[in-house]
Amino acid sequence: MEQLKLNIIDTSEVKIIASAAYNFRIELIINLGKDDLKDIFMISNDLAQIFDNSFLLNEKNISKYFNKNTLPFVARYKGQIIGYIIGIPIEFFIEEAWARYDRNMGKNNTIYTYAFIMKEKYRNVGGYAKTLKKIYLNWAKKNGFKYVTGHVKQGITQKFKGNIEIIKIFPKWYGSNLPFEFYRRNL
Repeated sequence: MEQLKLNIIDTSEVKIIASAAYNFRIELIINLGKDDLKDIFMISNDLAQIFDNSFLLNEKNISKYFNKNTLPFVARYKGQIIGYIIGIPIEFFIEEAWARYDRNMGKNNTIYTYAFIMKEKYRNVGGYAKTLKKIYLNWAKKNGFKYVTGHVKQGITQKFKGNIEIIKIFPKWYGSNLPFEFYRRNL
């Protein structure tokens, strides 16, 4: 753990993508700092409740999700991170068996939504999650992506707006015993 502390900066380097009244903004994390680790780790607890503890972010695996190849967007309210979306170009999953079902593999036009989680108290309140998602999708489109993909619990895509295609249904997805849909959305 000490070695990780030596390799991580004190304050996150961010690019503000959007800001609104009441001290709310969406940021793209360029380089994650120690100052934001606590918020990120706490939010990942909600993800672990849905799946299992293998989805907890911690000092050992944080660099897998926040690095130069990922596109982590955070929602920050009153200085604290309240949610995040981590996007990754689909090509980084070329070794994963599930990724072979994506017909856009190798075309550099698809961003995979690796994680999307909002603190429980901010879900379905104030439009924070909806705003984070909208900004993420708009940013992806403006930056040359034509599609966004991801895995969600079966049935969730029925709530999505736009042109959604179910690529494949997986009866069990990693630590969950629930069926998950691998979906594609046109941007």
